Amino acid sequence: MELTHVFCDIGGVLGTNGWDREQRARAAERFGLDGEFERRHGELVAEWESGRITLDEYLESAVFYCPRTFTAEEITRFMLDQSEPFSDSIAVMRRLAGSGRVRLMTLNNESAELNRHRIERFGLREIFAAFLSSCWLGVRKPYHQIFERALGIADADPRNVLFIDDREQNLAPARKLDFQTLLFTGAAELERALGELGLL
Repeated sequence: MELTHVFCDIGGVLGTNGWDREQRARAAERFGLDGEFERRHGELVAEWESGRITLDEYLESAVFYCPRTFTAEEITRFMLDQSEPFSDSIAVMRRLAGSGRVRLMTLNNESAELNRHRIERFGLREIFAAFLSSCWLGVRKPYHQIFERALGIADADPRNVLFIDDREQNLAPARKLDFQTLLFTGAAELERALGELGLL
């Protein structure tokens, strides 16, 4: 089947993760957060990334459940500063977008606040036609509903969609729905694989 769409993850493919273990460990060290923060994060992350609570609500419950020597603005700025683009991967996707062969859309797990920041910071509006993010779809990868909703929005046949992600656990349910999938391991491998598919 001819590919018509490419769905691409953001964190781990186009840039660093937004608020994963590594970023939270840095925050714990910088702000003196203990294991209670990580426990509370685990209880809240699904609600936050599915758009059911805001960043302010997340911080209130995960961080500011007791007096702190820093402000919400300080830790929010720290969170945003953890996001760094992968310029080589973004360049590959920019080339793909320029070819006009397929429609490009992101498909990622992210809170709304981080997602908007990263779209802007990474310059993704110039590349992707739509941002199919968990915060706006109301469900996260790897649950199959996010893939079904993404297909509905894109009006795409899964057999015509290539899904790129850096985690096998997210690719497996997509394959069950007949997506074509690509495990991201680096920009050079991504470029080679897209070339073999006739997209570059």
